[in-house]
Amino acid sequence: MKKVMVAMSGGVDSSVAMVMLKEQYDVIGVTLKLHDGEFECEGQKTCCSLSDIDDAREVASRFDVMHYVYNMKDLFREKVIDNFISFYEHGMTPNPCIDCNRYIKFDAMLERALTLGCDYISTGHYARVGYDETSGRWLLRKAVSFEGENEKDQSYVLYDLKQEQLSRILFPLGSMKKSEVRAYAEKHGLVNAHKSDSQDICFVPDGDYGSFISRTTGRVYPPGDVTDSSGKVFGRHNGLISYTIGQRKGLGIAFGKPMYVIGKDMNKNALIVGEADELLSRTLTASDMNWIAFEKPDKPFECKAKTRYRMTEQPCMVYPDGDGGVTVEFSTPQRAITPGQRVVFYDGDIVLGGGVICT
Repeated sequence: MKKVMVAMSGGVDSSVAMVMLKEQYDVIGVTLKLHDGEFECEGQKTCCSLSDIDDAREVASRFDVMHYVYNMKDLFREKVIDNFISFYEHGMTPNPCIDCNRYIKFDAMLERALTLGCDYISTGHYARVGYDETSGRWLLRKAVSFEGENEKDQSYVLYDLKQEQLSRILFPLGSMKKSEVRAYAEKHGLVNAHKSDSQDICFVPDGDYGSFISRTTGRVYPPGDVTDSSGKVFGRHNGLISYTIGQRKGLGIAFGKPMYVIGKDMNKNALIVGEADELLSRTLTASDMNWIAFEKPDKPFECKAKTRYRMTEQPCMVYPDGDGGVTVEFSTPQRAITPGQRVVFYDGDIVLGGGVICT
């Protein structure tokens, strides 16, 4: 019987994945300890809490599955938190969940699993993996449900998976809806059947990125001018790390009309604001590309793309630049394309690849 290491966060998704896999594989459960709760705020909990570990351990024990806790705090700090801070300090908006998948779950955990003789690793992500005989490549596909589209699809945050990793990954929830997962958990008596989902960024539970970065680094991020694109000054900002493209609330200035963050001038320490139409753009450039469905493209191609997790893919043309990056031209203007976020390309339900948005 083949052996699978399942990442068990303590949530319902990974617990159900473990129980489903237990029917066909020799399963071991692991909880990745990413921090000691030092980022928790009053009334807010992060992941990796003692209760999360207890929930994962209880589910594993109930099904006679060995459960381990792996300390990956130093790696998480280096690859996820430090990168998160660096992006904001350079005027970009990061996606730490993608970095966690890239460096922790599907790199370090996979390495540990192979060392222990496991054939596969698994998580509770909503996506699908399969081998394509025609291309000879492993493909990442969007999650589906009985009705077709699956609103829980998480393929966007998995675009950086490599061929060797895809060949070793099982996603048992790829054809299930969240309601079906909870029903399965309840049927099997799982303690976390109705546990709420975790927030987007586990180490910033209150959503105050600026305060988190200041506390963590001990650095002071000075205030500066809030201007429009012509240089007209409206007021002062509280440090550029506290803002992101498309933001409207929290600017602290009465403009008399809706105004949004449309850019940052890091050299002048200026926050640039504008009206809604100034957020629209048809083009972007991206680098640090990862291609899944094919090798690096050498000519332009049509597909669909999304620049944020919760949006519908939009038609576009992709132009390789010869240096490993791409320029993307959308058929219609897109709102708040943000440096540091990811652009991910699709052909139907197949993830072609993606990269980091530069401009």
